[in-house]
Amino acid sequence: MHSATTVAEPRPTVADFHRVNRGGGLFSESISQWIGAAFALVAQRLGLRPTALTLANLVLGLAASITVVALADDVAAGTVAAWVVGLVALIGWQIAYALDCADGQLARVTGQGSAAGARIDVLCDVAAQIALVTAIGAVAVAQRPATPVWLVAVFAGTWMVNLVTSVMQAGPNAASMVTSTSLPVRLVKLVRDYGAVIFVAGLVLVFAPALAFWVMVAFTVVNGGFLLASIAFSARAAR
Repeated sequence: MHSATTVAEPRPTVADFHRVNRGGGLFSESISQWIGAAFALVAQRLGLRPTALTLANLVLGLAASITVVALADDVAAGTVAAWVVGLVALIGWQIAYALDCADGQLARVTGQGSAAGARIDVLCDVAAQIALVTAIGAVAVAQRPATPVWLVAVFAGTWMVNLVTSVMQAGPNAASMVTSTSLPVRLVKLVRDYGAVIFVAGLVLVFAPALAFWVMVAFTVVNGGFLLASIAFSARAAR
């Protein structure tokens, strides 16, 4: 009499996790999603749920941004080295974003996705990004006290366009204004690739925090322009 034998399913690899990523742009797919895949692999080995990664993303993102806000005036006064605070932001924001990439990969590979998990992921993203734009705004005002309040407000409002459109593109009615995947188009789209954007913002805080004002101006123009273009595109499609 032969005893039944069971064959263990192969463990997922980093490549398996990366394969199910939801994109984000050239920078995100080439760097952030791969780091996220490594985090997802470790979390799977440790038996962690996707929500644990989501909450880790929130805590780390908030910690980095709060540090920047708390020390913005000291950096402007020269009593704290800008590169130290900038490095905290650069590394903290990038790791937090990689964890944000990882939670979805882990959920999809292990079959742990849920409506509640998706909701808390979006809510944590909103909280982390509010903190991030607050940090950039705080640095801009500290470095340039004459910064108009309306500019900070418009910058913060238009920044959230990225998050709103990302959520909209995940549904059944998703549509893209530019469907080309050619390298030149993907390079242009880096201006809206969240991983690339926070990388640039972090570098500015490390090397030239005085340019934070112009970071606000640039991304207000980019995100505001994208919002207007999206409204026109959707209105035309709805006719």
